This record gives sequence, structure tokens and C-alpha cells, in this order.
Amino acid sequence: MGRMEYIAMKTDEASGGSDLIDGGMSFLQVAADEIFGELSKHKDLGFGTHFLKWIASFAAIYLLVLDRTNWRTNMLTALLVPYIFFTLPSAIFHLLRWEVGKWIAFVAVILRLFFPRHFPEFLEIPGLMILLLVAAPDFIAVTLKDSWVSILICLLIGCFLLQEHIRATGGFHNSITEPHGLSNTAGIILLMVYPVWALLGHFIMHNH
Repeated sequence: MGRMEYIAMKTDEASGGSDLIDGGMSFLQVAADEIFGELSKHKDLGFGTHFLKWIASFAAIYLLVLDRTNWRTNMLTALLVPYIFFTLPSAIFHLLRWEVGKWIAFVAVILRLFFPRHFPEFLEIPGLMILLLVAAPDFIAVTLKDSWVSILICLLIGCFLLQEHIRATGGFHNSITEPHGLSNTAGIILLMVYPVWALLGHFIMHNH
């Protein structure tokens, strides 16, 4: 008899725990729906996206500078170039895409061709980035840059860089405890904040 009461009591506890979990999940779902509803009503969602885009772009430039100095890491620096291409603010992007960028790219090519010994190695990737800005066709520089596809590409780049950075530093613990590892980790996390927010805003605006 006592055993049957014990089993009944354990069954009640299990069902009570299950009800508690279900209630918690329902609460989180309602809270998420309320948050998304509020975000869709606010007109400053676009402002937040543009602000985070500026931060992400300068974070990518920071990581590019950091990786081309004496603080070299095993990160794939070249992937920062398309990230900067897609997140560079419109005013700076159009400035570099036209006459200013053409002159910079022209000088970089001349120096690289005829004076290779005087062309600093740390300027090679930035020079290629300017050349990419100038030479990119309108489909990539206009149509693709302003679409959700570019946001998805930025998110994939951020995730891949974070994975490679953690692997290069010997694990997640080292990536947040070593001085250089921590700075890179913080920069890469900033790279991921913008595309996550932008994709979230994209789906919210298209579903309401």
C-alpha cells in the first residue's frame, strides 16, 4: 500500500514538473510574441539596423587592422573583405566606389606593379578591398548589397570566423581569457549582432 502511494506521489511530482515546464514555455512564447509585436510597431527598428550596421562595419575594419599588424592570428582575414563590402555605410561606400576609390585603387596597382618593394604588406588586403569596391558590377554593389542575401552572407562569415577563431586559440576558454583572443572574440561577436538583428527585422516587417 505504501509503495502504491509512493508511486502515485512520484507520478504527481513528475506531472507537476511537466506542467511547470509547459507553463514556462508558454510564458516564453507569449513574451516573445509581445516583443516581436512591439518591435514591429516601432519605427526606429530601421534606425537600430543602420546603427548596428555601422558598428559591424567598423568592427570588421578593426579586425582587419588587428590581423594585419604584429598581433597576427590564424583568422581568415580575407573573409572580412566581403563583410566590409556588404556592411560599409552607403555614404562611404559610394564615395569609395567612384572617383576617390578609383584613384586609390589606381595608385595601389601602380605601386604593386612597379614598386613592389615599397608596397607595404599590410596594405595588400585593404588595397584589394578598394579595388573590389570599384570593380564590382552593379548587381553585386547595388542589388545584392541591399538584399537579405547579403545579410545572410555576413551572418555566415561571422559564424565561420568565430568557429575558426575559437579553434585557433585552443578552445572557447582561451578565446575569452587571452588578451588578443578576447579582443578578436569581442569583434567577431559584434560582426554577428548586426546580421541577426537585420534578419529578425526583415522577417518581422514582412510578417506584419
